[in-house]
Amino acid sequence: MSPTANRAGAPTVGVTIDDARAIVAPLPRSYEALVRDQVKFRVGQIVYAAFSRDESTMGFGFSREEREALVASEPDKFFLPRPSEMRYRWVCVRLAAIDVDELRELLVEAWRMCVPKKVAAAYEV
Repeated sequence: MSPTANRAGAPTVGVTIDDARAIVAPLPRSYEALVRDQVKFRVGQIVYAAFSRDESTMGFGFSREEREALVASEPDKFFLPRPSEMRYRWVCVRLAAIDVDELRELLVEAWRMCVPKKVAAAYEV
């Protein structure tokens, strides 16, 4: 039984930071950093994902123009960052509300925003 499936083999909702580490490990130019007791994933100095200290939520790179619609579409899952972070291309997600496939999509798309187009195009999910 995998950690993301229940006894019946059905997928469960909820992901961990270890799920994220496994997803980002093969991404070119990506690395993990610990900043003020928070795990962040970066490309160079650009942060594309960051976990809350209690690891219950994750902020990730996302289009400013589309984030309001994303939050409005699933407010139990997504939420806007605090006001001081609204200037960034950023949105947040509750990790208990998503599965590994959704986490992979969010992380890979956030990473793609930070790497050169040639690097992103060469990476196959």
